[in-house]
Amino acid sequence: MILQRRRHLQTLTDCLRRYPVVAILGARQVGKTTLARQLVDDLSAPATVFDLENPRDLARLDDPLLALESLRGLVVLDEIQRRPDLFPVLRVLADRRPLVARFLVLGSAAPALLRQSSESLAGRIHYHHLGGLTLDEAGVEALERLWVRGGLPASFLARTPAESHAWRRDFIRTFLERDLPQLGVRVPAGTLQRFWTMLAHYHGQVWNGSELARAFGVGHPTVRRYLDTLSAALVIRQLQPWLENLGKRQVKAPKVYVADSGLLHSLLDLGTHADLVGHPKVGASWEGFAMGEVLARLEAHAGQCFFWATHAGAELDLLVVRGARRLGFEFKHTAAPRLTASMRVALRDLKLERLDVVYVGNETFALSHNVRALGLSRVLSDLEPLDASYGGA
Repeated sequence: MILQRRRHLQTLTDCLRRYPVVAILGARQVGKTTLARQLVDDLSAPATVFDLENPRDLARLDDPLLALESLRGLVVLDEIQRRPDLFPVLRVLADRRPLVARFLVLGSAAPALLRQSSESLAGRIHYHHLGGLTLDEAGVEALERLWVRGGLPASFLARTPAESHAWRRDFIRTFLERDLPQLGVRVPAGTLQRFWTMLAHYHGQVWNGSELARAFGVGHPTVRRYLDTLSAALVIRQLQPWLENLGKRQVKAPKVYVADSGLLHSLLDLGTHADLVGHPKVGASWEGFAMGEVLARLEAHAGQCFFWATHAGAELDLLVVRGARRLGFEFKHTAAPRLTASMRVALRDLKLERLDVVYVGNETFALSHNVRALGLSRVLSDLEPLDASYGGA
């Protein structure tokens, strides 16, 4: 079974009309290749696909300018991180007039890849970040399954919970032993697995490098390098703090989340829903999952998303800033949400336009002026994307 990811297909189609080069960036096994194939199938124009993990396709690109300059329509280059030397060639081809071909490149977001592509293709490339499956793709009826298994398609679509859990364990091992070294990471796989597992226990908490360094037995710069490595590979999400001159001491370190809830559960060795609901991290797991769904629905990018906390105890799980507008979100693993003193402080001090308390439920109702309880299952119907709700402002 292959799910159609229509929202992403439409976005990519629109971007390819505006840019000569479009890059799909995402973690391994998130569905980049499948999405590109669906796009090719939907197009009426000719398309040529190069898989840079295929020796035959690599051989065809021995002379890349000769191989690519005669092609018309859409040209797909999968696993582009294997041939970063192609970016200068793409710049030459993207500057031709008339523009007879457009290029779709697929890769993992290694820092070197982003740096080389941005230097070579400034003004010519658009980056589309692809995450795991979300509620609009999996269906609201599959909410619990999506939370427990995560959004990696093979995990979500596995026949049984045991097969899904086994696939995720294998993914973690392969990702650390094979995929990261291919991206130029030289940290031993065993070291990163221990660190990643330790991070899973800190999921949803403010980054404390000193504490992790002591627990891991290394220096603070070393654990920071490990964190940035996993963040660059898109398996860790860092939510940056919102800092404002409010006359209050504010938390300045990021919050850290395992990006995929299924991987979080496998790192914690939680194979079923029953295992999860009895675990101390159930609330933090649900917070990260619900936050991901809200961000996907808003279509908000990382530069618009923050958390806020003061040393006096006031906090806000998610602050989305769009121009002069500010939306606040709290995530509560409860069936009976309520307005708290901390929420009142955030609403006042941050001058929020609205605060949504996202909870485990199927209804949306007011808690106070400009504050509402929003059931996670209602996110698709009761929460509009930023562009729709703000008129593109």
